[in-house]
Amino acid sequence: MPDPATFLPEVKKRLQTDQSLQSSYSFVETIRERKLDGQGRATSQSVKVLENYPGLPGEPRWERLISENGRPVPAEELAKKDRERQRKAEDYARRLSEQPEKERARQEREWDKERRETAKNVEDIFRVYDVRMTGREAIDGHSTIRFSLTPRADAKPQTRDGDIMRHFMGTAWVSESDYELVRLTVEAVDTVGIGLGLLARVHKGARIAFERKKINGEVWLPATASYSFSARVALLKMLRRDATLEFSNYRKFTVETSSSFGVPAQ
Repeated sequence: MPDPATFLPEVKKRLQTDQSLQSSYSFVETIRERKLDGQGRATSQSVKVLENYPGLPGEPRWERLISENGRPVPAEELAKKDRERQRKAEDYARRLSEQPEKERARQEREWDKERRETAKNVEDIFRVYDVRMTGREAIDGHSTIRFSLTPRADAKPQTRDGDIMRHFMGTAWVSESDYELVRLTVEAVDTVGIGLGLLARVHKGARIAFERKKINGEVWLPATASYSFSARVALLKMLRRDATLEFSNYRKFTVETSSSFGVPAQ
């Protein structure tokens, strides 16, 4: 087994948000979500398929819905979204042409803010959790090192995300050769307040999981994710949901990248 004292610092260097890892790629995201009753039975379900593209510099990613519950979005609606995207691109090009220094300074401020927030969250992972190496395991033929993540009773996180981490325990699998996070599963050990657009309290037992795969032999990118939870919103409404997300058709993005991906099987 690797020496944790040398292995973990290498892992820490490579921890990045999925948004950062995906920043140079376009992809298709398929979201399957179910509403559940008190016995865990599905009362309704939906399937959405979206195309997802890198955003303009210093701005969020751009996405468009292409299919919902097996029905393709009408061509005129897709064309409308494309025109909106084109207008934003033209506005950006005009700002860059008229005030290049101001626009580049804005981009750098946004990127710097994101880098600082990511660094703080990574520090909180190691501040909140007792991270212990528990074994070696093969995932899709790739050797990984398994770690347990147990929240410390005396943890003093410095970020909102770190404060939420204190309520979850988990297991992480890290590539032995690349030091990249390959799989993560976490479960709430008590009830935790989380913003879901409204004040909400997510109950003990909520689960989140995701897995990454190495794309084009160069970068580990999200492949699947899932969650299940029950929550009380605004102290009144009870929500019960589970969902799976699949990420496919990764393409290195250029301005020539086609916007026609094809809709994955439902």
